[in-house]
Amino acid sequence: MSANTYLTPEERAVLESARVGIAGAGGLGSNCAMHLVRAGVQHLTVVDFDVVNESNLNRQFFFRDQLGQKKVEALKENLLRIDPDADIRAVDAKIDAASVKEIFADCDIVVEAFDVVDAKVMLVSSFASSGKNLVTASGLAGWGRSNAIRLRRMGPDIVAIGDGETSVGKGVAPVSPRVGIAAAMQANAVVSILLGCEP
Repeated sequence: MSANTYLTPEERAVLESARVGIAGAGGLGSNCAMHLVRAGVQHLTVVDFDVVNESNLNRQFFFRDQLGQKKVEALKENLLRIDPDADIRAVDAKIDAASVKEIFADCDIVVEAFDVVDAKVMLVSSFASSGKNLVTASGLAGWGRSNAIRLRRMGPDIVAIGDGETSVGKGVAPVSPRVGIAAAMQANAVVSILLGCEP
């Protein structure tokens, strides 16, 4: 049961019964998952194939003593410290076009939290016109320009977060504040959709 006493019983029931899928457990995915569990979401399917490494600690919801662990297992451990009753399905796998629909078949909403453009395109293409809600992100590298990170509707079931242009590159690193803003906005969009509000 969620400890979020600020919500009505009806709102808590909606969040506690929904299943949210998160594709990627890096800067976006790990922080989005953290916000969702704190908001009262009880059922998450988190999918990633990577391990926690030193370079992740500047922006991802992991700790130094988790270096070398599988990201999905380390994230599950951290999320259960927030809510021991949460149902976290940790899937250690690389998502591709052949598996993505099956992996997230029982999810009400899917959060795209990939680092690679081709993977982002694959996930959005897989769910476009499917009727499943998708929250994606693009353009959140660097620092400053917080107000440039916005929510845009890309279709009836697709919401995009970011500035749409600032990708990671030379002199434009992914750092915690901007990545965190985007991850929080993704979580906020998920909660809004679940509670029947415009994100």
